[in-house]
Amino acid sequence: MSSHSAPPSTRRARQREESRERQRAEMKSEILRCARQLLVDEGPGAVSLRAIAREMGMTAPGLYRYYADHRELVQALTAFLYDELTADLSSARDQAADQSPRGRFTAVARALRTWALHHKPEFTLIFSKPMSDADCAPGDPCHAASWRFGGVFVGLMMEFWRAGTLPLPQPGTLDPEWLTQLEEVREHVGSEPPLEALYVFVLAWSRLYGMVSMEAFGHLAFALTDPEPVFEQTLREILALLGGM
Repeated sequence: MSSHSAPPSTRRARQREESRERQRAEMKSEILRCARQLLVDEGPGAVSLRAIAREMGMTAPGLYRYYADHRELVQALTAFLYDELTADLSSARDQAADQSPRGRFTAVARALRTWALHHKPEFTLIFSKPMSDADCAPGDPCHAASWRFGGVFVGLMMEFWRAGTLPLPQPGTLDPEWLTQLEEVREHVGSEPPLEALYVFVLAWSRLYGMVSMEAFGHLAFALTDPEPVFEQTLREILALLGGM
């Protein structure tokens, strides 16, 4: 039965339910916006249900109708931030759609750095995990969001592999313990690339993330007032590791 052929009372009930769902979604989004502002203004320790309720003019029990506890709230906030970052990276990738894999990877790497430097508290929450409730281990609610983020870089690296330009270590030269761990990564990226390719992917990502996080967390300030040239040099080295033109 279509919504137009349903009795008026049924349509009204359905419309009320849809309205309640929209209002609930809007309230949950507003709570996340408030939690993010507290994170930015006062740090991760300020992100509590009681503080958010106070900022929003609600009672703490009223807030529990939307997020059952601190962990559920922080998991939702972490997933939201991952998805925002993923959207930024995907946009940078798509704007470089007519470029080579090197060009697309360069655009996305720079977008990651830009987001990290403009959103240091948020970057710290999702990558440094100052609260245990922000963990994104398998089984945690934000785990899927973390892999949506990772999927952007995995997809770009797969372009190098499919183009046949990815320099691989010789079979048998990698530590067997490396290969055992990389089998777990394969569960997320599929069976197409060999473990040697995943090894290169991990090296490339660790160098990129290491450079971005050191700058975002202020660990280069002792030597550099402008780390951008070092970032660009690191990016060139990563591209050489990945190969391709």
